[in-house]
Amino acid sequence: MAAKARIFQQPKNAMQSGQAGTQEWILEFEQSAPRKADNLMGWIGSNDTQAQVRLKFDSQAEAVAYAERNEVPFVVELPQARRIRPKAYADNFRNDRPENWTH
Repeated sequence: MAAKARIFQQPKNAMQSGQAGTQEWILEFEQSAPRKADNLMGWIGSNDTQAQVRLKFDSQAEAVAYAERNEVPFVVELPQARRIRPKAYADNFRNDRPENWTH
């Protein structure tokens, strides 16, 4: 049985103001074997090499077509809609500001 995959769009990093690298769709396999610590080195590892695979696609349709063509069970996670609140520097000096402006 093939490992289940997840198809999603990479969210933007918290330290990122732009949308670079968030337009591509990623197919990622879930972990099928548990991770375990190596007694000698203390590194965490697994025998599951498929969990390391991340495939990138230009569109959701391409990722779904790949999964269906290779008979990989998958789940599509749609991105949440961004809510952009417009802000202006001049709002700091409005007369009807709800609280006092201080430094």
